[in-house]
Amino acid sequence: MTPTGAPRQRPGFLARMMLLHLAVVTVVVALCGGVYGWLTYERLGRDAEHQALSIARSVAATDDVRAGVAELVEAGPEDLDPDVLARGSLQSSAEEVRRRTDSLFVVVTDDAGLRLAHPNPEQLGRPVSTDPTEALAGREVTSQERGTLGHSARAKVPVYAPGTDSAVVGAVSVGISREDVLASLRQDITPVAATAVGALGLGAAASAAIARRLKRLTLGLEPEEIVALAQDQEAVLRGVDEGVIGVSPGHRLTVVNEEAGRLLGLPDPARLVGTPLAGAGLPAVFPALLAAAAPASPAVEQVVGRHVLILSARAVRPARPGLPPLGWVVLIRDRTELQSLTRQLDAVGALSTALRAQRHEFANRLHTISGLLAIGDPEEARRYVCEVTETGPLTYPAERAELLRDPYLQAFLGAKSVEAAERGVTLRIGADTLVRGRITDPQDVTTVIGSLVDNAVRAAVQGTSPDRWVEVELLDDWDGGQGTLHLVVADSGDGLPVQDAEPIFAQGWSTATPSGGSGDGGSGNSAPGDGGPGDGGAGHGGGARFDVLPDVHGQGFGLSLSRELARRRDGDVWVADAGGPGGPGAVFCARLPGTVVRDPGTGAEVRGERSAGRAGGAG
Repeated sequence: MTPTGAPRQRPGFLARMMLLHLAVVTVVVALCGGVYGWLTYERLGRDAEHQALSIARSVAATDDVRAGVAELVEAGPEDLDPDVLARGSLQSSAEEVRRRTDSLFVVVTDDAGLRLAHPNPEQLGRPVSTDPTEALAGREVTSQERGTLGHSARAKVPVYAPGTDSAVVGAVSVGISREDVLASLRQDITPVAATAVGALGLGAAASAAIARRLKRLTLGLEPEEIVALAQDQEAVLRGVDEGVIGVSPGHRLTVVNEEAGRLLGLPDPARLVGTPLAGAGLPAVFPALLAAAAPASPAVEQVVGRHVLILSARAVRPARPGLPPLGWVVLIRDRTELQSLTRQLDAVGALSTALRAQRHEFANRLHTISGLLAIGDPEEARRYVCEVTETGPLTYPAERAELLRDPYLQAFLGAKSVEAAERGVTLRIGADTLVRGRITDPQDVTTVIGSLVDNAVRAAVQGTSPDRWVEVELLDDWDGGQGTLHLVVADSGDGLPVQDAEPIFAQGWSTATPSGGSGDGGSGNSAPGDGGPGDGGAGHGGGARFDVLPDVHGQGFGLSLSRELARRRDGDVWVADAGGPGGPGAVFCARLPGTVVRDPGTGAEVRGERSAGRAGGAG
């Protein structure tokens, strides 16, 4: 604890790593230097022994030494007196060799181990301090021992009598001082020590470089913080209901959670981590989405399989300033259910509008009846009530609406006729409409019909024809017990702005009115938006031209989604006639298998040939 009572803060991970690395380098260098020093010392010791052995052999082979030792072996005690030996030829010869070879000692002994020559005259005539047995037995011996002159590397060789190589009369012992060996060691070890110091410096520099590298890679975070972030990431990625895809600055995938794989139809999203963005099989809009990514970048709507997805990208910036960008995060939200609910809400709103209008009309009728009774004309009031009863209080402006028997179709197209009437367009039901069954999947059916009718109404409003109308014809048939609904939608607009109708089914396709063109014209069903005024195409008046633009604001997906829904059922949506300027406009057809079942209350015979033939003729 510090004096203030706060816990002592230990060094950070990078500092600990650097110290550990330095410690490892120091230990390795010290160990290698120590082993090298020891091996060098052993080698120098062996070299000293070999040097001593060479000197001892040369001394023992000298004729004067052999003869002098042989004479003293036979001499009496008076000849072995230290003063006599100190003045003898053996002592002078041994000392001369010692000084010339810079040896520690050159000792000559007789066959009893008594010193006949020694650097210290006081030791003459005394037994040697080390065992001479091996040398006196005729064997050469090398060793490192401590004697009266200190520790040395020494060699002992026998001295033979003159004229023979078998009669041992004494021995020669030569020693090289340990100090000389250590001096040689210091001389040899100096470069090694300099290399070790350099290695330590290099290790310190490498440790500092590694620490800086780790700091950049970990963004300055401690391991505990990294673990916490990894745990939080796993919890978030597995817990959120949205798809999350992470992209590195090098355009490689770093994160793909399971929800993203499910929405995008990726069989094994985990294996995509580390793969380039271009080869990951993601929608083609991803590169443009990342290029436009910013803190407030708009979302993009995309149809993928059976899902209508909203994609939004955000550029990720590090929390600490001065660090490079971290890449992008793409969020994927499923809008399919929301879009379905939105269409249902639109239908309910249209019905509500129609009911309010009918309520107003019904109130006017009640006022009329009340006025007739007030003026005392009950017969006229009775007649008026009969007329109201026959026509019904709820009437839609759709022409020939009585041809529709299914309640979903009645309500939905009735509501659409109210919306169309508010925009000055007459919605009429085709005279050949014949739907004898009952709609089983109103969600898909109303999605397709609503998209085509909305586009047709916009085209009629923007068209140049003064008679603005939209005609819807519906037929059903059964092929192998499966009910199929056929749909034909035509309008009074100015037709499609392109010769090839296929591009209008692409995601994000839309039309725009260029500056200087007439805004009064229109294109029949040419704006594949999801509804709302202003999404239609440009007209042909005033020399206007059409520009096909990628839509990035969520519209331009109505036809794409409708075709996707139809093809998911093995049906289709296509253009039967592109129309032309002045009208009539484009004719769209749709085939929706599996959306109709027999209605036993009708009792009608199934005549699939008639209905299918009319739908095919429209195509």
